Amino acid sequence: MKELAGRLTALDPDAGAAVRVIAYFDRLAESRAGVEALVRAAAVLSGCPARLVDPERRVHVRVEPDGVRRDTDEPPDPRWPSARLSPDGTATLWLERAGVASGVVDADLGGSAPRTLTADRTDTGRGGAASYAVDGDRPGVAPRGGDTGRTGPASGGLATDRAGAAAGVGDTDRTGSASGASKADRGAASQAVGTGRAGAVASRVGGAGPSRVAPSVVDAVILERAAGVLRLVLDRTRGRAPADDPALVETLLDGTAPEAARLHAARRLGLDTSVPARALAPLNERPRVVPAGTQADAVGRLGVGPAVPVLELPRSWTEARTALRFTAEGTPQDPGPRVVYAEELGGIALLADLVVPGAEPPPDVRALETAAATTPWLSATLHAVASTASLRAAASEINVHHSTLQDRLAHAEHLLGWPVRTPQGRLRLQLALAMRHLARP
Repeated sequence: MKELAGRLTALDPDAGAAVRVIAYFDRLAESRAGVEALVRAAAVLSGCPARLVDPERRVHVRVEPDGVRRDTDEPPDPRWPSARLSPDGTATLWLERAGVASGVVDADLGGSAPRTLTADRTDTGRGGAASYAVDGDRPGVAPRGGDTGRTGPASGGLATDRAGAAAGVGDTDRTGSASGASKADRGAASQAVGTGRAGAVASRVGGAGPSRVAPSVVDAVILERAAGVLRLVLDRTRGRAPADDPALVETLLDGTAPEAARLHAARRLGLDTSVPARALAPLNERPRVVPAGTQADAVGRLGVGPAVPVLELPRSWTEARTALRFTAEGTPQDPGPRVVYAEELGGIALLADLVVPGAEPPPDVRALETAAATTPWLSATLHAVASTASLRAAASEINVHHSTLQDRLAHAEHLLGWPVRTPQGRLRLQLALAMRHLARP
């Protein structure tokens, strides 16, 4: 590999540097280097800060070109060159090279060339700058003269400037103190870009708008190789779990499981343990857990537990299952809400402890069932009366005239045996309808 790199360097300095970068990241992969060590290598070799942002796994690592870790809350600049760890993922490795337009590379572990910004090569003379392509079909053509825009050190001094920084390619702790790499690693990091050109080449696309600056060949190779190895390391050490992994959800909702196990399950599910979450209880489906601000999507009946800290999710799950019992199919035969939030039940939730599913229902529920069996319109009419603010609103709800509703209610009162148009009778009706849902097997 060294002999090949040496020969390529004589023909094309960028190609030789790229080969050295590939070999260097291959060695890091073989030594099972960690996430921070890989981000550090990208920073050292590129001569600019490197940053890994993986929102799904809650991983944020930023390393300066001197090898020291310095995290920041500032969001990445979309103009920086970057590489996604997988084509359809959100995890991204960034090189903080100022003035560089976005050129996202899809890391391909199968060894294909990086695919990023494409611009036609335009020679401006042997000593001038040239725009180039970096994609899966054409090799990158490096500038033959001085780089434009903000660049790293010139090729002649690149090895000297980065040799010292390469000493920090080993892991560091959170405070940024380098553990120190071996002499062989330091030398390899220095040689990896010893003749490569850092920085970027300016090019215009379509002749209009601001200058579009593409990453250098060396930067593109650093991004592609580092992103590929980082993907493997993250999958191995912080494996990606499905958002509804049944075993992890079960652990998270089990109040008897150790707290450490539940926190581990939450992280594997991609939950931020500092943000409240809700348990969802869908009918005849597996339970789910979502962050508090997430809209609860439901195809059928769904009980939604209250938003609680992650470690209190077992309580949210219990209340979600109670809320599910208050749901209905939303049909004329079974009117009512298909989605019920536990926190909206209030004291009505206490009824769930009094009515046993499948047992003999209370007398008022039996009266409702008997009346509904012989009167098809009864259930929808009584639900409209119980859930709206006035009889006129109830008539509008079921699309009948107000006088028709009055006639229906007079008949319903005769069947039920109590008035439903008085405050006391309406409350009795509301309780009877709620208990009817709770009594279902």
